[in-house]
Amino acid sequence: MSRLAGAGARLLVLNPNTNEQVTANIRSAAEPAVAAGTRLTVCNPPRGPFAIEDAADRAEAEPNVMELIRAQAAQYDAVVMACFDDIALDEARHVAGCPVIGAVEAALTAALALAPRFSVVTTVVAAVPTIVALLERYGAADVCTVRAAGIGVAEAASGEGEASRKIAAAIADAVRLDGAKAVILGSGGLAGRAGEFAAAAGVPVIDAILAAVRMAEDVASARGRTAVP
Repeated sequence: MSRLAGAGARLLVLNPNTNEQVTANIRSAAEPAVAAGTRLTVCNPPRGPFAIEDAADRAEAEPNVMELIRAQAAQYDAVVMACFDDIALDEARHVAGCPVIGAVEAALTAALALAPRFSVVTTVVAAVPTIVALLERYGAADVCTVRAAGIGVAEAASGEGEASRKIAAAIADAVRLDGAKAVILGSGGLAGRAGEFAAAAGVPVIDAILAAVRMAEDVASARGRTAVP
């Protein structure tokens, strides 16, 4: 019998950087967003980059992410890769033994349902080419623009006033200049902030990490319902 029969889903939410503040923010945002009975483990690798902001950071993070996946994924009904980058996503799906949900795909699914045109607002400028490539991969490049606030992931996670002001300004530019009818927060460092920014933006703001958590919960539940003894 599936472990989900008569029990809540168990989700592993994996922040691939080693910034404990980012992990704590993701945990604080995700725990009240899931159904009663869903059990979350939110963690990060014990070693690797403090922030993932360029190709070198991604290369350093991937083996540590995969080590965690190999060691822990079998205990869970689904895994969430809690960053706006498909770090090790394809490899993880080959070895996890359960669904692995990426934040990019989940957020784009939500945005496409909400608006004909939308934007991703991220942190560092160096992240923009990777995000553009991911938009092309998922067929959203024609309807989505990307803007960077020019702050680091750690700054975003801190919630400090100047960092928040820059994120809000980038969102306002996406709406005013790009014609975005919805905005995706494209960084794990911005987890839990969508409501705050939506109030000022006047358009829906999507928390990419929470979109992935909710998708993982739904997929885990569906997988349990269709499992056979």
